[in-house]
Amino acid sequence: MTSLGNIFKTTFRRPLGAFSGGLLLLLYLSAIFAELIAPAPTNAQDLERTYHPPTKIVWDGGLRVQAYELVDPSAASYAAIEGESYPLRFMGHGFEYRLLGLFKTDRHLLVCDDPKGAFYLLGSDSTGRDVFSRLVFGSRVSLFIGLLGITITMVRGFLVGGLSGYFGGRTDFVAMRIVEFMMAVPGLYLLLALRAALAPHFASDQMFFVIVIILAFIGWAGTARILRGMALSIRQQAFVMAAESMGQGPLTILRKHVLPNLLSYLLVAATLSIPGYVLGEAALSFLGLGIQEPSASWGLMLSEAQNVKVFYLNFWWLLSPGLAIFLTVIAYNVFGDVLRDVVDPRSQKR
Repeated sequence: MTSLGNIFKTTFRRPLGAFSGGLLLLLYLSAIFAELIAPAPTNAQDLERTYHPPTKIVWDGGLRVQAYELVDPSAASYAAIEGESYPLRFMGHGFEYRLLGLFKTDRHLLVCDDPKGAFYLLGSDSTGRDVFSRLVFGSRVSLFIGLLGITITMVRGFLVGGLSGYFGGRTDFVAMRIVEFMMAVPGLYLLLALRAALAPHFASDQMFFVIVIILAFIGWAGTARILRGMALSIRQQAFVMAAESMGQGPLTILRKHVLPNLLSYLLVAATLSIPGYVLGEAALSFLGLGIQEPSASWGLMLSEAQNVKVFYLNFWWLLSPGLAIFLTVIAYNVFGDVLRDVVDPRSQKR
């Protein structure tokens, strides 16, 4: 069995693997250091600068941000003020936060050094909130919901599929009937039903965990069925029979012999399944059934962009969460395909 270190080393040596893996690493680092990267708090409003376009960064003896004035409030039309700009400071002072939840600081990567100025890297929304800051903070929900969800799915799928495949008999029969029932229920309707049943018992800030539980509850059945078939095959291998003859218990055999031989599949399946969780959260939030205000997620931000005014007046920057979702899904799929090629023995022979 190839070690995880060698699998990832080989994956990152391939151009597509390096590009997609690097993009995912960049996205997760930006989510972890969101307070440092974001120039404004996620819900800081400025009703005098609603639908502000992305501000232009100029060089005039240093980085400066172009000044704008509102020329048509009815159409949210802004015009650059000729010859007027505000200093943009690297690692400047802004709102206070705790870096990694430990160190109290107010330093930010780029901030406007003049209180009269406005720095909107990706424009502002209907209440004057910085879209880029909300995009960075929202990535925490949209990215980590996939990691947590797939962890629960894989653990549950391995326990149900691995145990049913190893023990067989009645255990296998009961487990597979439950799996078939779960797979027969339409996923969207089950998603909406669970959301409606669980929502009244949780506050808005706890909705993240509700979405994780719902998506993981729906997605484990298919994984369990595949793992059950693989466990049935491994169960007949000589090293498993030797372990049984030596008196090792079922849980020990599953942990020491079955799980290591399923690890490559679990790794590839998890990588290819995470986009489903990202899209699931985005769909729920887009429909108003997922993350709620004042929290931020890419799906929630995208739902705010469905206003006809956004398309009629070409506020294209409000569609940036859709681009972020697209890039994340593509990066995971490409990375998963490269991983699959690396761990597939037939691909290695070719």
